Amino acid sequence: MKIVIAAASGNIGRRTAEKVVQAGAETILLTRQPEKLADLVVQGAIAKPISSDDTQGLIEATQNADALFWLTPPKMDAISLGDWYIQTAMSGAKAVRENRIERVVNISSLGAGAGPHLGTVTFIGSVESIFNQACSNVLHLRPGYFMENFLEQVQFIQRDHTVYFPYASDHDIPWISTDDIGDEAAKYLLDTHWAGQWTHNLMGPENLTLSEIIAVLSRVLDRPIKYVQVTIESIQQQLALTEVTPDVQRELGNLFNALGNPDGIYATVRTPEAATSTTFEQFATHKLLSHILQSSRQ
Repeated sequence: MKIVIAAASGNIGRRTAEKVVQAGAETILLTRQPEKLADLVVQGAIAKPISSDDTQGLIEATQNADALFWLTPPKMDAISLGDWYIQTAMSGAKAVRENRIERVVNISSLGAGAGPHLGTVTFIGSVESIFNQACSNVLHLRPGYFMENFLEQVQFIQRDHTVYFPYASDHDIPWISTDDIGDEAAKYLLDTHWAGQWTHNLMGPENLTLSEIIAVLSRVLDRPIKYVQVTIESIQQQLALTEVTPDVQRELGNLFNALGNPDGIYATVRTPEAATSTTFEQFATHKLLSHILQSSRQ
């Protein structure tokens, strides 16, 4: 079995790749940073420096592939973030059609395509449609909010004993580990028995508010941690100091508004099938704490 994994050096792509390689499948890893995947290459995977918008490169890399893992990689310098989502999806879909790839597993988002002006949640709905037109067997995994977003808070936790997000402290969020998402993706990439076009919500083991999250962090880290809700405008101002384009700043603002709406995307009703195993306390104990200790030694 030959499986191609796009955006393979990100959190989800890498976890998916690890599981696929461990299963013994022929694995092609597409990434702009192949050096990050050297350990998987040693284990037999092939890494190719192919971007998700390189149509010809994708076609060549996916020849004779049985399955394709797709994740739209972030592009903070995109002139139009919506165009980037569509452009990359069209490139991937063309490779699927040209090479008659049997199955596609696409990382989407909870609430995909629920309406306009929802940032990437809107755009990923278009990605789903594009792949549905290209392949008879497509699974769209729709995860909630990544626990790994806390890894970007390590310096604030160390310096200020504080966590910052643009959401109300009582807004409950379906936190999920990217490891669990990668595990689900790998499972379906390796399974040849499913068929059709369908979506699958992934919402972690439970919804938690930021107040509840802070209580967990304080217990795991053995120190009092505070939560400060920042404005979306302040985040956009910080992004403006970097290479993030005005369109990306605006669309991320739309996304934060959508995710923070108590009657919006994260009000999705839970079903048993949406649950995954890693709790936030397990994430904080085994991954976040490790990153904090590693950072303190640097």
